[in-house]
Amino acid sequence: MTTVATQKAPAAVADDALRGRDMLCFSHDWSGDPLSKTHLMRLMARDNRVLWVNSIGYRTPTASKADLGRAFKKLAAAASPLREVEPNIFTLNPLAIPAYGNPSVLAFNRWFLRLQVKRAMRRLRFKRAINWVFNPAASVIAGELGEEMVIYYCVDEYTAFTGVDSKSLARLEERLMRRSDLVVVSSDELYQSKAPFNPRTYLIRHGVDYSHFRKALDPATQIPAEMADLPRPVIGFHGLIADWVDIELIARVAEEFPEGSVALIGKTTTDVSRLERLPNVHLLGRKPFAALPAYCKGFDVALNPFCINELTLNASPLKVREYLAAGLPVVSTAIPEVVKLRQCFIGADHASFIREIKRALAEPGPRAERSEKVRGESWEARVNELRRIMAERESE
Repeated sequence: MTTVATQKAPAAVADDALRGRDMLCFSHDWSGDPLSKTHLMRLMARDNRVLWVNSIGYRTPTASKADLGRAFKKLAAAASPLREVEPNIFTLNPLAIPAYGNPSVLAFNRWFLRLQVKRAMRRLRFKRAINWVFNPAASVIAGELGEEMVIYYCVDEYTAFTGVDSKSLARLEERLMRRSDLVVVSSDELYQSKAPFNPRTYLIRHGVDYSHFRKALDPATQIPAEMADLPRPVIGFHGLIADWVDIELIARVAEEFPEGSVALIGKTTTDVSRLERLPNVHLLGRKPFAALPAYCKGFDVALNPFCINELTLNASPLKVREYLAAGLPVVSTAIPEVVKLRQCFIGADHASFIREIKRALAEPGPRAERSEKVRGESWEARVNELRRIMAERESE
């Protein structure tokens, strides 16, 4: 008697996709602030095992104190064992030389990284792994680890970061895109530049940890003491304060609202001396992710004050959806992905940015109706989009 295999219905195939699998993830350091990769892999870990490979670097190091300190931390971390940092998420601290324009270094990195990652995979008894590559520098070994599938998940124009060997990284990224089974991008602009290298390129915009940031509307959430008594209005920001943040714009805002406060939450990696001289600017430093809704609750309006350049024009700032989930009015510079949301006040230049803050302050602070508009944009919804794409691929 002949047995005929029955084809699964599309819904069943989609439900099975991305479950019960072993996954590699080449990304930033797990100990850093939660980024899109963190949110996605935490959700993946509910139904899969994840080997998170901490950053192998893509920026050419300098002799600066910060870079030397980072190098020593990497060396110390490499001595630590493979460990399970959260259920089903294991971190590996590999060593690599971030100088991808040198053929000899490239060959060494390929050999040495493969050795380290394969050893970890053997220890975890990984099989048929899906390799999620968020760092294009991992192109040196992507597809050489016995993976069943390679997915390049591109969330930034990496060649536009300061200190990057753009030409070398662009070559690595092109190689990665051409050999990937799927390419996923997070903005329209990235889609336009990446899709020509791989016909299986998909746009999945960033999600938001909706239930977490919605806590800003919870009466039980307490505004932190360091913000509770700041003079109003409180004009807030959370995120990395790096060279893509328009420091002069923030200073102009502070000067325009001398009776109010500008509260900046986040690690600083750029010169903020202009802000430190202003009495109503409060640089409150990096805070735990768990505390961000409470800080958002203390904002009257939230800012996305990005400079306009190649890096930011391709970006999809996580913080914007986080602000919206917290119910806040948001004022942003003209970043295309923020404009497309149609839920924010957009300032085309410094003067109009300040005018938009004044408009936003007509309805200050967290409001439930604003939060509701992004309820459907959770990270869970984005993972479901990925499952549908994977199901379509399996049914081809």
